[in-house]
Amino acid sequence: MFPTFELFGREISMYMICALVGVLLVLLFTYKLAKKRGLDEIEMLFMMLFSFGGVLIFSHLLYACTVPNEVGYFFTHLDKIKSFDDLINGLSVILGGSVFYGGLIGAIIVFFIYTKVRKLNFGDYSDIAAMAVPLFHFFGRIGCFLSGCCYGAEWEHGITYEHSLVEAANGVPRFPVQLVEAVLNLLLFFLLFYLYKKGKASHKILAIYLLIYPTYRFILEFFRGDTYRGFVGFLSTSQFISVILFAASATYLIVSKVRKKA
Repeated sequence: MFPTFELFGREISMYMICALVGVLLVLLFTYKLAKKRGLDEIEMLFMMLFSFGGVLIFSHLLYACTVPNEVGYFFTHLDKIKSFDDLINGLSVILGGSVFYGGLIGAIIVFFIYTKVRKLNFGDYSDIAAMAVPLFHFFGRIGCFLSGCCYGAEWEHGITYEHSLVEAANGVPRFPVQLVEAVLNLLLFFLLFYLYKKGKASHKILAIYLLIYPTYRFILEFFRGDTYRGFVGFLSTSQFISVILFAASATYLIVSKVRKKA
């Protein structure tokens, strides 16, 4: 694996390259599909851009929630901050990582607010945006694999990192959990796209995504080897959120079906 490469004397992160490719493809996909479906493609583009802003902010905020000790230390030792560099170094400790679910929740909140402010139909636009999530996440997990972050548990038949950005991942064979999730995300994208094209789940694509993704994410967490992502009791942070999202989505879909029959 190669987490970084050098270009014009600068070190470039492979994760950032993969994420950038994912962002560009998602913007192109949502723009084209919105236009084809008779929706405002410019509004679609702007709401996706704003949603990516929500991803950046909330993914780091949720990461801070997984490191309460560091957050507590930072705020109880503010007197030690003597310069701007000290402030940046302190913030990098509590906000330096990111959690996918934080970004997802942030994106949904921003997307919802945008549609309300602009008086757009949330269901019409969220159907398209929901398909874009696993597509982007596919490239994100490829980036994780190349960088060696979000690494898997030790497994004798796994892949051994030597240059992972996370030192703890190096030196032992590990289960390629990032690649497994990447493949599942891509399959989920195609499933949602199929349902959308067939018109079988109008205004429910997001709910279906929030039902399926948390299911396999909950399972894959057992194959993770990194412990820095935080825990809520005996569940990892992501497993805890997966249970909540699954329950909420299942409830919404059941209630919607009952109301339709009534």
